[in-house]
Amino acid sequence: MSVIADHFVPARAPFSAVVKAGQVMRIIDLESQQAVDALFYNALDFSERYSAQDTLAGQAASGKPFYLETGSVLLSNEGRKMMTLMADTCGYHDTCAGACSCESNTVRFGHETRFMHSCRENFLAELQKYGMGKRDLVSNVNFFMNVPIRPDGEMTVVDGVSEPGGYVDLRAEMDVLVLISNCPQVNNPCNGFRPTPIRIIISEG
Repeated sequence: MSVIADHFVPARAPFSAVVKAGQVMRIIDLESQQAVDALFYNALDFSERYSAQDTLAGQAASGKPFYLETGSVLLSNEGRKMMTLMADTCGYHDTCAGACSCESNTVRFGHETRFMHSCRENFLAELQKYGMGKRDLVSNVNFFMNVPIRPDGEMTVVDGVSEPGGYVDLRAEMDVLVLISNCPQVNNPCNGFRPTPIRIIISEG
């Protein structure tokens, strides 16, 4: 495939880009166990955006599990295809646990974490570049993040399973604005308690 853009995203940093229909975005976990949070919007109409509910309902109807894997289709709030997971080396990506925030850190890990940097702050910084704000925050995908459901129904975050150089390939089914938070979380195992950089390559399909 012909590479259009190749970006190094530092640990804890935000990133955004438009991936045009037919193009493929590869997210590479350079050092392993790095959660990568992502939001998706129709690049031509931001009111259409990723819907975890529609995506999981679509998967359930086809007999797929609650997590995302190769072949999963990300659906919008209009029920349209946004991106398809064409390939990945991890085999497990979460879309239920949401993105970390100052508020959730405080509730989960104690008041002393209140002012730690979070994915919500990364997303808000990127949203402002496109004239959007808090009202435009929607459900997200947590690539490489391991969030199993225990037999008693409790959702937990445990050690990631991605290896160094692990990747996921996403093919755009429409022009998609992708916002990335290279997750800064240090309070749970999603980053192995040590955020690391990632690489994003956009290619012609």
